[in-house]
Amino acid sequence: MKKKQKNETELLVDQIIESILGKRGKELVSIDLRGIGTTVCDFFIICTGDSKTQVRAIAEGVEENIKKHLRVRPHHQEGLDHAQWVLIDYIDVIVHVFQKEYRDFYSLETLWADGTFKRIEDSPGLEKVYHERS
Repeated sequence: MKKKQKNETELLVDQIIESILGKRGKELVSIDLRGIGTTVCDFFIICTGDSKTQVRAIAEGVEENIKKHLRVRPHHQEGLDHAQWVLIDYIDVIVHVFQKEYRDFYSLETLWADGTFKRIEDSPGLEKVYHERS
């Protein structure tokens, strides 16, 4: 039996997740929105940084890594100046990098609760663990 090939969007999601983990992003969640009627994109990737410096580093790391490995630049990016909530728009995938208090306040996960959630944990010496919720 052949393994299903990942499409470009799924490869982009994987690469974004690797970039965030590389910068020690926390509370990393991927929300698959493809099963919902009309949405703004196919996936939301949401994570938290501990400070403005870390939020900025995560966002810049995602952009650099995607440009380097997939040769894709974001369609739009905003929030880097204040680094409280940085949004990176790759059309099919939108990345949200928050400071904890802003993530709690805006609570995007509750707005898109109909999506399929994957919570990604990364522990030293262990493989990433994906927790799915539909």
